[in-house]
Amino acid sequence: MATIQDLIRRWRSIFPKTYVQDKPVDRATLEALLESANWAPTHRLTEPWRFVVFHSAESRDQLGSYLSAYYQQHTSPEIFSEEKFLKNGENPCRSGAVIAIVMQRDPEERIPEFEEIAAVSMAVQNMWLHCTELGLGCYWSSPKAALEADTFLGLEPGQRCLGLFYLGWHNMPEIPGKRSPVEEKTQWR
Repeated sequence: MATIQDLIRRWRSIFPKTYVQDKPVDRATLEALLESANWAPTHRLTEPWRFVVFHSAESRDQLGSYLSAYYQQHTSPEIFSEEKFLKNGENPCRSGAVIAIVMQRDPEERIPEFEEIAAVSMAVQNMWLHCTELGLGCYWSSPKAALEADTFLGLEPGQRCLGLFYLGWHNMPEIPGKRSPVEEKTQWR
């Protein structure tokens, strides 16, 4: 059994190009990850996290089509990259699932928005640690296409997409983490 400190030190961004394509992430696993997210800290119990799960091959294909089309429509011909265009469409299809990370702003605005963004981020961190424990690769991406996907995602007033959480089983070897010493970032008074 891994300790929480072990999981914190082992988590990594694992990208869709390394996912095993014929090994889906089952619904029960996704539900367990979302339940872990649901237990994040939340000031005034606003529970601002919302999720849109792209699980079926058809829904992941629709997401890929949206991302590619957005890239094509919002990129000038001078900097357009065919490789990036294709990657936008392929990454959701390579994944076992993709979760749109959405923040629901407290309608009464009882707390600052940054606290709700932080709460959603902690919910994602809970999922990330759970994925690490399971050996499931994941990656939080925040392309402009996702940040402006309100209509595509069917978001309601007060909701805002903070990115996409790609998930997939993988064969990546464990890579040691790199961090400078915490002493270089700490002042004691």
